[in-house]
Amino acid sequence: MKLKALTTALAVALCAAGAGASFAQDSAPPVQKVTAATPPPKLIVMIAVDQFSADLFAEYRSHFTAGLARLASGAVFPSGYQSHGATETCPGHSTILTGNHPAHTGIIANNFFDLSTPREDKRLYCAEDETVAGTSSGSGKYAASVNHLLVPTLGDLMKARDPNAQVVSVAGKDRAAIMMGGRKADELMWLVPTGLTSYRGTTLSPAATQASTAIAAAIAQPRPGLTLPADCAAHDIAIPIGDKGGSVGTGRLARDGGDFRKFMASPEADGAVLATAAALRQVRKMGEGSTTDLLIVGLSATDYVGHSTGTEGSEMCMQMAGLDRELGDFFARLDATGIDYAVALTADHGGHDMPERNRQNAWPAAERVDKTLDPDAIGKAVAEKLGLPQPLLYSDGPFGDMYLAKTLTAAQRKAALADLAARFRAPRQVEALVTGEELASRAISKQAPDTWSLLDKLRASYNPARSGDFIVVLKPRVTPIPESGLGYVATHGSVWDYDRRVPILFWRKGLQGFEQPNAVMTVDILPTLASLIGLPVDANKIDGRCLDLISGAESSCR
Repeated sequence: MKLKALTTALAVALCAAGAGASFAQDSAPPVQKVTAATPPPKLIVMIAVDQFSADLFAEYRSHFTAGLARLASGAVFPSGYQSHGATETCPGHSTILTGNHPAHTGIIANNFFDLSTPREDKRLYCAEDETVAGTSSGSGKYAASVNHLLVPTLGDLMKARDPNAQVVSVAGKDRAAIMMGGRKADELMWLVPTGLTSYRGTTLSPAATQASTAIAAAIAQPRPGLTLPADCAAHDIAIPIGDKGGSVGTGRLARDGGDFRKFMASPEADGAVLATAAALRQVRKMGEGSTTDLLIVGLSATDYVGHSTGTEGSEMCMQMAGLDRELGDFFARLDATGIDYAVALTADHGGHDMPERNRQNAWPAAERVDKTLDPDAIGKAVAEKLGLPQPLLYSDGPFGDMYLAKTLTAAQRKAALADLAARFRAPRQVEALVTGEELASRAISKQAPDTWSLLDKLRASYNPARSGDFIVVLKPRVTPIPESGLGYVATHGSVWDYDRRVPILFWRKGLQGFEQPNAVMTVDILPTLASLIGLPVDANKIDGRCLDLISGAESSCR
């Protein structure tokens, strides 16, 4: 199977189902240079590519020829930062269109704990409503919700200014669609094995239903392996994993019919989201009215590929080529409308390759986390030693936020924390253990994110109502997955720059391209886009600043 723009096939299916056809102007107007006096664009397109690290952007930048090449010709900030310490999907997406760090968005992690909730399951998924009866935080068992997001999004602010402004959010993952879409989106949806879905109790629009049917049909179809592009040949090296003779690094992204996870780990998933976004824009006539509309796109395939095969194999190489092609097809469809649109693209976090490949490629110190750092086992051992009730310790893994049982007396809490700290700090893989009290007394840094200390990074993720009693930080290049195995070999989430650094790209027809290598942050995106459309934002209520997108003496920051 040759690598091609899969949005084309799905778009054709949507048109056949009645979503309508794209239109092109008879004659394109001359391109006018964007200046400070240029009227606001009619459509803002915000794209987040899950796990699209600055390292991946730099590695493949010279190979891009389509959509990503176009964006790389605009205003390029190659050293963008998800500046906080908890570099996970939900916190990262919560910063992109709110202008706030997770400390203020309240989205401190993908999962956190509320020991006061009456629900038996004390773990909370970042995008759920735990008050819905019969639900839990497990995958497919929660009620998706925006309730945990504490601040408004760009779309919320646009709708508050003008209720006629349209906001549509489409993503591969629910947390991406929800955290960027906010509370007032006109349509908000994400991919599931049956196509598309939204909040329970809501009905997809006719166009979204047509897209869902077309996507479900694509998921049901088996796919042969893609043809390996010549550019990817150097990445085609098998890396043994697990104890059953498995390997990654030479995959071709083939899948059996109905295999949703492998569908998600392919350019076809991104193509499905982009085709749906294009169809909804078309049906809703976004960008064709009297105000500016916002189309939000969350692309998840890069993250699925990174987790399941690592970031440096043939699979990721083909995904980068596919992402570039899918975006190119999407932009071509927008171009054909003649609408004046502006695009911003970034990522929710970076990522790091699997340690087995690192050790083959000049980094022998890379390793997997030791099984002795199992927080459940450590908590049980401390509880038994001190005669404390169990469970004593709640966590979502061997690093990150750790929560002590609320039933402890002050003396018990002090003793437990001291013993736990000694046990976590003993292994050579732990960089630091930081208490909530240390972070609560610290101000959020206003300096450039590339100068932040470890405590600065953790503080930007710390919310006193939701964060743990202490936070465990692993040393650099310690992958917090104790065993490699098919399905999940690499991850992210650390305080280190390979997980924090992401590209931030802006493009608009007529915008003179330039590159700014100095560090900026994803929280800067909201004020930048708000300024572009003349939307006032209270600088005292956000952590970011406007980025000037006009090269030269003029400024786009109003």
